[in-house]
Amino acid sequence: MAIEDNPESRTKYGEELRAKREAAGFTQEELSQRAVMSRTHIAHIEAGRRRPDVADARRLDGVLGTGGFFERFLPALDGPKVAEHFAEALEFEQQATLIRQYAPKLVPGFLQTEAYAREVLGSGHPPKDDQERDRLLGTRLERARVLQDFDKPVVWTMLDEAVLRRPIGGPRVMCEQLRHLLALGESRRIRLHVLPYEAGAHAVLEGLVSLMWFSDLPPIAYVEGLKNGRVWELPSVVRQCQEVYDHALGDALSHRRSLALIRSVAEDYEHEAQQQ
Repeated sequence: MAIEDNPESRTKYGEELRAKREAAGFTQEELSQRAVMSRTHIAHIEAGRRRPDVADARRLDGVLGTGGFFERFLPALDGPKVAEHFAEALEFEQQATLIRQYAPKLVPGFLQTEAYAREVLGSGHPPKDDQERDRLLGTRLERARVLQDFDKPVVWTMLDEAVLRRPIGGPRVMCEQLRHLLALGESRRIRLHVLPYEAGAHAVLEGLVSLMWFSDLPPIAYVEGLKNGRVWELPSVVRQCQEVYDHALGDALSHRRSLALIRSVAEDYEHEAQQQ
């Protein structure tokens, strides 16, 4: 008897967990020890930021003696369709007050134009039919809503130069995509840094990193590789990811110089498109 997964249902679920935990006389730490879950995970659930999985819900029911309540009313993932390994990170992304990310190969999802995103989503393996691709595209474009407010979340994006040079969809698509990034950067909605080829080997060479901070919960780190990704909450690991990001940022171009490079590459794509 699962209910639809959305911010309202997660908030109500979290309120129920808090009420039943307090009625049982447990602190978050005590419940975490008894249910074999991290205290941070329980805090996120109670704040409506996350949904437990079925195993978590069963453990909560067992510890709190709630007769299957938390399993029966577990919000079901029937909402936006994303890669399974990214679903948890997406929930965090929508709640973050500060996001710092490094993209080694592609423009980050919530900064992609429709044409660019369609090309990316249509290039995966195994191939997707048009209906499946359009479902994924809708979710990806919906992610851009985090940029609706001018100052929240604060976004720092560090792009490998390869992101600018890889002609996803051809020169017209790339010109549009880079001009979109320019508009966001020049309006001060996001801060952009390009990690140039000349930097050589650098601290975040291994893959995508997204660091997120929240108003009332500890920061997290999301790292991603081919067909896999992981959210890290362990403070020592999060801190290490932050240090790696800061180290690489020291090798990146300034915001002003990054915008100049992006503008130059966009103009090259525009010229190429005109010739075609």
